[in-house]
Amino acid sequence: MALRLDPVPLRVRPVRRLPQLVVGLVLYGASMGLQIRANLGLDPWDVLHQGLTRLIGVLSFGTVTQVVGLAVLLCWIPLRQRPGFGTVANIVLIGFAVDATLAVLPALDQLVSRAGYLVASIVLNGVASATYVGARLGPGPRDGLMTGLYRRTGWSLRLIRTAIEVAVLLVGALLGGTVGIGTVLYAVSIGPLTQFFLRWSIWKDRPRATNDITDAADSR
Repeated sequence: MALRLDPVPLRVRPVRRLPQLVVGLVLYGASMGLQIRANLGLDPWDVLHQGLTRLIGVLSFGTVTQVVGLAVLLCWIPLRQRPGFGTVANIVLIGFAVDATLAVLPALDQLVSRAGYLVASIVLNGVASATYVGARLGPGPRDGLMTGLYRRTGWSLRLIRTAIEVAVLLVGALLGGTVGIGTVLYAVSIGPLTQFFLRWSIWKDRPRATNDITDAADSR
C-alpha cells in the first residue's frame, strides 16, 4: 500500500500537525541516542555523523548532525528542491534531541542490555519517522536529496538511496564510525516499520493515491 507524502501547506490544520512534527523529531533524536548507546552499529548516516564527531573532536554528535543536515540542504539548490517547515525543524530539533538523550542515557556493558537498546532504538525510529513524516510539512534534508535526484535524473529512487547510503556508510566507517549488526538490522527493518506506523500517523487532505517516492522512509 502506497501513501501520499507530498508536503501540505503549514496553514492547513497547524494545531494538530505542528505538535505531531515536533514529537516525531524529538523521538527520532531519542532513537538515535539509544542506538549510539547500544554500540552495536549505527544507521549509515549516523555512522558518518559519528565518524565526523570523532574526527573533529570539539563538536557534539547532535551539532555534527545539524551541520551535515545543513550541508545536505545546500545540495538542494541545484536540484531545485524547496524545503518545508519540517525540513528546517528536522535540522534543528533532531540534533538537540540526540544530545539530550546521550546526556541522560547511561552506556551499558552487558550485551543483553545493549541489544535491548538496539531493538528499542529501531522500533522507536520507525514510530518517530512515521510520526513526523505523517505531518507532511516537508522532507528531511537527506530524504529531500534523494527525491530531488530522483526527479532530476529519473533514476530509480531505490538505486539513488542505496548509492548515497553506501557512500556515506563507507566514508563514516573510514572515519571511525561504528558499523555492526545494528547497521544491518536497521537497514532491513526501518522501511517496513515506518510504512506500518504511517497508516496511523499520516495526515490526509485527500484520498490516498499511489506515489512513487514513498520509498523515502528513513525520513531524515
